[in-house]
Amino acid sequence: MTSLQEKLEFVRQRIARQCAAVGRDPHGVQLLAVSKTFALSAVLEAHRAGQHQFGENYIQEGVEKITACRARADCGDMVWHCIGPIQSNKTRQVATHFDWVHTVDRLKIAQRLSEQRPPDMAPLQICIQVNIDGGANKAGVAPADALAFGREVAALPRLRLRGLMTIPEPAADYAGALAVHLAAKDLWDRMRAAGLDIDTLSMGMSADLEAALAAGSTMVRVGSALFGSR
Repeated sequence: MTSLQEKLEFVRQRIARQCAAVGRDPHGVQLLAVSKTFALSAVLEAHRAGQHQFGENYIQEGVEKITACRARADCGDMVWHCIGPIQSNKTRQVATHFDWVHTVDRLKIAQRLSEQRPPDMAPLQICIQVNIDGGANKAGVAPADALAFGREVAALPRLRLRGLMTIPEPAADYAGALAVHLAAKDLWDRMRAAGLDIDTLSMGMSADLEAALAAGSTMVRVGSALFGSR
């Protein structure tokens, strides 16, 4: 059976190979291990193998893992990303435990995160979720609204706007995936040109990692290729 350490190394090699193929520095790409539904023991195993950034979709589950890890002396370098939907009654838990949030798409949620972020903690790092391919059932702001919304979020205290996150519908092939990711990269570039100080483009998962990297992703969210199917 392949160990988690071997799976991590394989994913890192995928990132390195694709970056080399498209002329990018792999050090410019962060690997986010999506550990939702997997036990704390899997997170700790990944951490021992050198993984530091973890993404959780379910807030209560994430808070329990964060609390357990922060009680340990050997887990102080872990960074926790909320990558699931956030209801209003969950914002305080997110604001007081997580380091990053990738799924902000409503001003009300951003305002609550800002108000509830403890002043003695570092600013909460924020990505705006964009519905880049217009999926009818997908969360996220419309691309046309992203710049104005980004300016509103960037103005809130105790938050630090970092960039965009996308979860497009699965594409039929590499070309289709690349086209959608390039649209997100174009939007990100236009927002930067308009004056927003952003540096993160969170897109690409286990199945479309290569296309996302070719388009310019700076953070890939990988779960099944590391932890297995759910």
